[in-house]
Amino acid sequence: QVQLVESGGRLVQAGGSLRLSCAASGRTFSSYAMAWFRQAPGKERGFVAGIRRSGGGTYYADSVKGRFTISRDNAKNTVYLQMNSLKPEDTAVYYCAANDIASMTSSSYDYWGQGTQVTVTS
Repeated sequence: QVQLVESGGRLVQAGGSLRLSCAASGRTFSSYAMAWFRQAPGKERGFVAGIRRSGGGTYYADSVKGRFTISRDNAKNTVYLQMNSLKPEDTAVYYCAANDIASMTSSSYDYWGQGTQVTVTS
């Protein structure tokens, strides 16, 4: 089992930057693939970015490619989401998730954090 706690969400102006963090505790962090998802009001939870286990290969939703960067620090049991050039449409609750296998599908993930709110104003 792994427990996940996100932080870093806040209100920011369009064009600004934020870095989200997700701290993990429990089973060996490096053995998990990690991902960020987001959910805006009235919309389904959607994939944002993912990072594979120890090797750290990354993959992104088309809507955030070139603007967002996912990374992990296995020594700190933490995964990050650096978000640049933020747009109002990035407004959502952002969740981190952990799974044995990398995936872009939310139903594949066994463990979830509580979410952190990101609001981008125009």
